[in-house]
Amino acid sequence: MFKDLDLREQADRDFSRARRKAFLRRIGAYLRRDPGSNQLLSFDEVKSALGAVQQVYLGMREVPVKDVVGSVGRHRDFDRAFLPSKGGLGERWKRIDQMMYKAEELPPVSLFKIGDAYFVNDGNHRISVAHQQGVETIDAEVVELRSRIPIDSALTNPDLLHKLEHRHLLERLPLDRVLPEIQVRFSDISDYRRLATYIEAHGFRLSQLWRRYVSPEEVLRDWYEYSYGPISDMIREERVLDAFPGRNELDLYLWIIYHRERLALEARNERLSPETATEDILKKGRRRR
Repeated sequence: MFKDLDLREQADRDFSRARRKAFLRRIGAYLRRDPGSNQLLSFDEVKSALGAVQQVYLGMREVPVKDVVGSVGRHRDFDRAFLPSKGGLGERWKRIDQMMYKAEELPPVSLFKIGDAYFVNDGNHRISVAHQQGVETIDAEVVELRSRIPIDSALTNPDLLHKLEHRHLLERLPLDRVLPEIQVRFSDISDYRRLATYIEAHGFRLSQLWRRYVSPEEVLRDWYEYSYGPISDMIREERVLDAFPGRNELDLYLWIIYHRERLALEARNERLSPETATEDILKKGRRRR
């Protein structure tokens, strides 16, 4: 058992180590030119981006400490690993550190859950000390906020703009309900709106062709069957993704569509196929490599 003096010295060492780790992580993120990867998420910013509205009380849960990635009001006081970013946090941090060494009963932390990620409503210091002591799970009172936009504990600040644009896309078109098999994620943040505009234009052409109102659900199913489906099949069959690491099917789908339109305009030939556009893209990609 630790004596009180030993505990205070241990807590001092633990806090010093935690601050040193925080400094090294900050330097590492700076050198990688990716400071956002080391920032604790702001609950309010995430909630605003996702438009999460429905709240469900889940009660007491045992939560993996590694899945706690943000805070309601203290996201600037700790880094992404919940290491203390400020020396002024030391007094309370050390007191909780000592209490955990002595196995004293602490109240459960209060967390919000969105997707697979958790955000601290109350108990930031307890989460921080748990990280430092290698505690894997912690007792928590959990309230879940449900959103149409999927997130997990790998979410970072740079991802929030993607989530916001994803949300705007779903507000225009119910892709998640009609075509849940499509994983909506673009490399270029502007492509969410481009996709929505293209599908809406497809719907306008359908309404002109069928001479009636066409529901968003009908538009999406027709777009999938006659536009996205055939092109995504071609992308997989021709292994086009192999030539463009870091891209996905939706990236290449939009790229092929817009490239076909550009080629058609240059050639004054509206009948140019997506296959022609794909071949041209691959040729140019090979020349660049």
